Amino acid sequence: MSEAPLWTGAEILQATSGSCSSQDWQVTGVSIDNRAINPGDLFIAIVGPNNDGHTYVKSAFENGAVAALVSRIPEDCEDLECLVLVEDTQTAMEQLGEAARARTDAKIIAVTGSVGKTGTKEALAHCLSAQGKTHWSVSSFNNHWGVPLSLARMPQETEFGVFEVGMNHPGELGPLSCFVKPHAAIITTIAIAHLEFFKDKAEIARAKSEIFEGVLSDGTAVINADIEEFQLLHDRALEEGVRNILTFGSNEGSDCKLLNMKLVAHGSEVEASIAGERVAYQLSVPGEHWVKNSLAVLGAIKAVGADVQKAASSLASFQAPGGRGEQLNIQLGSGSFTIIDESYNASPIAMRAAFKVLKGIQPIEGGRRIAVIGDMRELGEKSAEIHADLVNDLLDCAPDMVYACGPYMQNLYEGLPQTVQGGYAASSSELAETVRSEVRAGDIVLVKGSLGTKMKLILDALIALSDDQSTLVGGGA
Repeated sequence: MSEAPLWTGAEILQATSGSCSSQDWQVTGVSIDNRAINPGDLFIAIVGPNNDGHTYVKSAFENGAVAALVSRIPEDCEDLECLVLVEDTQTAMEQLGEAARARTDAKIIAVTGSVGKTGTKEALAHCLSAQGKTHWSVSSFNNHWGVPLSLARMPQETEFGVFEVGMNHPGELGPLSCFVKPHAAIITTIAIAHLEFFKDKAEIARAKSEIFEGVLSDGTAVINADIEEFQLLHDRALEEGVRNILTFGSNEGSDCKLLNMKLVAHGSEVEASIAGERVAYQLSVPGEHWVKNSLAVLGAIKAVGADVQKAASSLASFQAPGGRGEQLNIQLGSGSFTIIDESYNASPIAMRAAFKVLKGIQPIEGGRRIAVIGDMRELGEKSAEIHADLVNDLLDCAPDMVYACGPYMQNLYEGLPQTVQGGYAASSSELAETVRSEVRAGDIVLVKGSLGTKMKLILDALIALSDDQSTLVGGGA
């Protein structure tokens, strides 16, 4: 957090049309979680479906907040001075985000896609941070709370801004993009996801294409040329008035074209042409999906006028976010084993990509490839069939042992040869001890499943095996 003020009281009052008994104060950060308050923060009392932030205003001040946005004065806070009274705190947060966007000259990039958007956002942030003051959304702050909050946190002097925008229903993503007003908008790919809310991939593509609604008039759409929905996305960009389009992929006509790649266990060696500029770089994360997304990263960086060569060099030191392919080396008394941490989320295309990463890592003598997989969520009425269809993809990575949990993943597990069936349980909590007791030195262990399947319980159980927690090493996955 910067020591310089992010907002003065007067600026917040002006942006939100709020009222306060004092405006002679300033804040250095913004939060909607009283438990995550940093000294100097503005606390916004959001009213959600399960919690009312007004309940936690006093706690926020006790944790270091200097002011709060509220739509009513809580009874236990009547003696506090720096309470900004607004009609609606969600609207006020959006207004503060809009004011932050309006006051900066930063070049802004927005990222969406069925998979890969958080990793792509983090790669952009990593590369651009080496070239100027960069602000980006933390974690997966990509919804109607996360996007305006991330904008409200952006300092005026920001040179590059990177924002993730997401959705699981039509009509959600467009308004978020209009908040962000990006100079460049990336759609990583379209895949089967959220099928509870969409009838097919074309509907998903149309919903993702809402990102183009907010692109500035001289902005750029960065679109995957290798997917069957490419033409739909291309046409939607034009319909929304985006005239600059950069395509990426292996397709012969791609503007950001993959020329050559060598996949290795802990990364890739890549040659590409980025809008006519030839680059060669090391990518410190394994998997072809990371290579493809790195083309989008470099294309967007080119689109906003940053240095492509410098960005390509930065990719050598990029590490995947936790839960999205990070590799952890766990020390045991008899040696060590490696975890491929894909515990954050899952979809069919992401599962297949993770299987390929597992296949690409050769265990040492005596070690095994182990897949620990949980349910993929929000796949609708065909969920059982979609899970079962992954059997051959999993077997192609030559696993020595497979552990599975969740009612849908049982359909995959039962289709496996008994020789690789390590164990099945209804939940990750039931499976954790089984996996923990079976892993040994030399193993390569993939842990993957949707967030709701709580695969992190298994991840944490494996990490707890480490003889020395201080020796945990994050790889470049």
